[in-house]
Order: sequence, then structure tokens, then C-alpha cells
Amino acid sequence: MEATAEDFITVRGLEKTYAGERPVPALLRVDLAVEEGTFLGIMGQSGSGKSTLLAVLGAICHPTAGDVRIDGIDVYALSNERRADFRRAYLGFVFQSFNLVPYLTALENVTVPLTVARMPFAQKRRRAMDLLDRVGLADRATHLPSQLSGGEQERVAIARALVNDPLLLLADEPTGSLDTATGQEIMGLLTELNAEGLTIVMVTHNPANLDYFHRAVGLRDGRVECEQTLDPVTPAVGPVLTDRDPDSQRPLPA
Repeated sequence: MEATAEDFITVRGLEKTYAGERPVPALLRVDLAVEEGTFLGIMGQSGSGKSTLLAVLGAICHPTAGDVRIDGIDVYALSNERRADFRRAYLGFVFQSFNLVPYLTALENVTVPLTVARMPFAQKRRRAMDLLDRVGLADRATHLPSQLSGGEQERVAIARALVNDPLLLLADEPTGSLDTATGQEIMGLLTELNAEGLTIVMVTHNPANLDYFHRAVGLRDGRVECEQTLDPVTPAVGPVLTDRDPDSQRPLPA
């Protein structure tokens, strides 16, 4: 898809090769344009480059070549420090393996990204509780990850990804380790969040998830093999995600 001035994410000529005795090309001349508010699915077999593309979009994997812009910001032109600021301000991450701290409660896990935030403890706790309520886990706030089901752990991970009020949510196989019914519940939750305006890019190998995407991009051997515009399910929108402080401003990296 050709980029336009309205695109929230623009990727041009993206390449990534992992160094070693035998260099391994993971992405080859990838071009991508994503409008704000899109729910985009990235699909492909294992080794196709899906997770690498998500890592590059997440500002955690420096490309070998190419240009990545999110909300007009040239992500890899930023210094390491500014890029870390950008991740905290703009991005939320959901991982297949949940990545919850085992000795912290659900509530404490959600507050982890707020460790460096300059806000009172009570405000952090209140925000985390609001998000646990949003994902249907207010009554599980004091439970450890080992006391939660897989679907509940995924919901905690989603709440944690939202705690910094990101503009872009990046999800790597969030339903990959869940049974079909629980996976559908998680997809329904993500669809509700997208309907509230959150841009989501999700990696998946499950064709059933196509029902939820606005667009899907298929990767094969590091290249974009196909793109498809879809007609996703339309959820009933739940409570508003955040009650933003009108005096707060999202830091813009220089």
C-alpha cells in the first residue's frame, strides 16, 4: 500500500539481517502504511519475519536498512535514550508468553511500566485498578499469576500494556497459547479497544483471527506476499479506556 499523509505508521524499504557466521535475512524490502485506528493483522508461517517486523515497529530491533515512522516520528533516527522515551510514551506490548512477574499480584504487574512515571502511588494503583476492571479482572487484582488461568494472565498483560495510555498496541500471538474459546474472548477484548480508537498491530498464525482485522498482511520469507482489506466484526464498545488529564502532554522525542 502506498503511504499517504494520513498514515500513522509508515515503513519504507525495511530490511533486517541478523549477523553471524552465516547472516540470516529476516526482512527484505518491506513497505507498509497503516492508518490510525486500524486493527492490522500480520500473518505468515514460522520464520516468515512476523515477530521481527513487530520488534522493529516496537523500536526494540534496529533495522539493517529502511525507514520507520510512527505518528510522523522517524523512530530509528532517535538516540537510544529518546527511543526508550518514545516506547514508553507511544507503545504498548502484549507478548504470547504473558511475561508477568511471578511474585507480583495482578495489580502490581499492571503498575510495573509506571515505575519510572512521576505520579503518586495512589494514582498508579487507581489507574491499574481501572484497567483491571476494564479487562474484567477487578476481582482478581490480588492474585498471583500462578493463581490465574491463561486467559486471565493474558488480560493482565493487556491491562499492563495499556497502563501508559499508548497510541499503538503491538501484540505478538496473544491467543497462541490459549484454547479456542478463550482466544475468541481475547480477540473480542482487543476489538473493543480498537473500536475506542486504539491502533493495533497483531502477529498471528491463526486464520480464524482474520474475522477481527481491518487489514491483513501476509509475510513469506521476509517479504510482503499479500495484503487484504477485510470487513471485521463490530463489537459493542465498552467503557472509555482512560480519563486523560487535560493538562498532561505526551512527550515528543526530539
